[in-house]
Amino acid sequence: MLRALDQRDAWRPVIAGLIALAWLTLVIWEQSPYGRYLDHGQWLEVGLAAKICRALPAGSLLLPGLLYVSGWLLMTMAMMLPTVLPLLNIFARVTSGKADRALLLTLVIVGYLAIWTLFGLIAHVADMTLHAVAATNAFLSFNGWIIGVIVLAIAGLFQFSRFKYRCLDKCRTPFSFINEHWRGHAERWESFQLGVHHGLFCVGCCWAIMLLMFLVGAGSVGWMLLLGAIMATEKNVAWGRHLSVPLGIGLLVLSTVIVALNI
Repeated sequence: MLRALDQRDAWRPVIAGLIALAWLTLVIWEQSPYGRYLDHGQWLEVGLAAKICRALPAGSLLLPGLLYVSGWLLMTMAMMLPTVLPLLNIFARVTSGKADRALLLTLVIVGYLAIWTLFGLIAHVADMTLHAVAATNAFLSFNGWIIGVIVLAIAGLFQFSRFKYRCLDKCRTPFSFINEHWRGHAERWESFQLGVHHGLFCVGCCWAIMLLMFLVGAGSVGWMLLLGAIMATEKNVAWGRHLSVPLGIGLLVLSTVIVALNI
């Protein structure tokens, strides 16, 4: 009986271990001499990475992309996996009688992380494009705070959108979500799709907050902890839904203060 219970609940310490390992790796990475590689803006300018980028065909795109995917995947595991624990808990119960339950849970996580990785790549390309435009525009080069204000304002306004709440409601009702997307026929494919669909709604409600990582520094573990805690509270705590409006007001006030200090 105890052995069966241990096997049934073994996924919890595994997921907790993955989350803890991701945080530990990020902390060590940030404090190491290679911490600058977490800052996506400096990959092509420093050390060994710059030399490899110049030596490899398409290296200036390939290596930064690999470094970015690694860093972003660690960030996603550390910040977003805790927010999906209620869904994983219910899915583990639904599949408790399956011999390959561990694989099914893994496929859910892989599908979920795949969507966040895709979002990260899109955001990274947009960020690089924005930096390139700013570098050729004298006004933006001397007034970079404008970009920060725009990002803050977008993130603030999004907290009041119906789309935000629609996606958040999906994330806050994991049992209904599984019931909607899990049929138990092609189990492995459905498990992966479950993770993908949940990832899409999770990105839908959290993308604006995640964009703030580009504003405060993608390699800042402290900001990761704060923003990750905000998103986990929004999705998993009973009163979390009511956090969106104060957060939106705070972001809009902050953007207004920055404008006032710079004009």
